[in-house]
Amino acid sequence: MSIKNVIATENAPKAIGPYSQAICVNGVIATSGQLPIDPATGKLAEGGIAEQTEQSLRNLEAILAQADLTVDNVIKTTVFLADIADFAAMNAVYAKHFTSDFPARSAFQVAALPMGALVEIEALCARNMIPTVDMLGGGCGCNG
Repeated sequence: MSIKNVIATENAPKAIGPYSQAICVNGVIATSGQLPIDPATGKLAEGGIAEQTEQSLRNLEAILAQADLTVDNVIKTTVFLADIADFAAMNAVYAKHFTSDFPARSAFQVAALPMGALVEIEALCARNMIPTVDMLGGGCGCNG
């Protein structure tokens, strides 16, 4: 019996290798990096960093929806950029999808991305309620 559940949807690009779109274990969901591939055509979104970031985030949201989640469940993202000079433009699109209680995030430039993409975004999510600082009496509960 597997402790992990595979999450897959036709509304995001299919895995093109030995990996899953996302995996859920004990209410924690890890997504694979989402390239800006249009799932209907299998091709990169046309345009620049803004259009590609939008498609990557649409793909991420489709996977989350398959698991009955939204961006509100995202606790950490990692953004891979082909050119760190695109950070501000990527961030402007990202901010339209994540509007409050922002997840933690890392963003960095990589040497290259598959298919010549400009961006790839992966996420770590939590299905269950995440205690707020107020619920924990003012502390994060991380110190035991």
